[in-house]
Amino acid sequence: MGKSKGNIIVIGVSGGSASGKTTVANRLKDACRDSVVLLSQDFYYLPFDHLTFEERTKINYDHPNAFDTERLINDIRLLKSGKAIDRPVYSYKAYTRLPETVRVNPAKVVILEGLMIFENPTLRSLMDIKVYVDTDTDERLIRRIIRDVNERERTLESVIDQYINTVKPMHEQFVEPYKKYADIIIPRGGLNDVAIDMLVHRIKAILAEE
Repeated sequence: MGKSKGNIIVIGVSGGSASGKTTVANRLKDACRDSVVLLSQDFYYLPFDHLTFEERTKINYDHPNAFDTERLINDIRLLKSGKAIDRPVYSYKAYTRLPETVRVNPAKVVILEGLMIFENPTLRSLMDIKVYVDTDTDERLIRRIIRDVNERERTLESVIDQYINTVKPMHEQFVEPYKKYADIIIPRGGLNDVAIDMLVHRIKAILAEE
């Protein structure tokens, strides 16, 4: 687990919905500061702008086909080659991509977090370290309800309906089976200080090799 000197390292952080993978990714970024850039797979939802708002709300966003994976792969390759990218911006309220983009400059470490980043073999092959955040199912559901109702202005009924019909079955098909590819599994997500501190120490050791 590491890299050859002079290369940019890509760390993939995956896990179920509301598992704490974003918290883990942010803690890694905060610990390494300017040496790290953070990308989320959620930035790369397809816009589906040819559909009406009502039609977009009915899309299964927990399936790999909901993501613009080709663009994500290309952007990761560009960052690994030391080039800047203009990553997309997605609106959870409008269920589509916004017209603006965000410039992301290359850094020594690229952290990519997302539900299904281990599912695609090409994307997976670009990662030097793969981390899976493993959190209890009931706890993930509670976190998702709180997040989607408070931050994304969804109704409780819609959150539960989505969880039953798409989130849970898609997790069992496209997320959980792929944790076998992880180099590191972190139980309890962002609450696991020991595991996160060990990973931060490893990243800092890699950065020190420069």
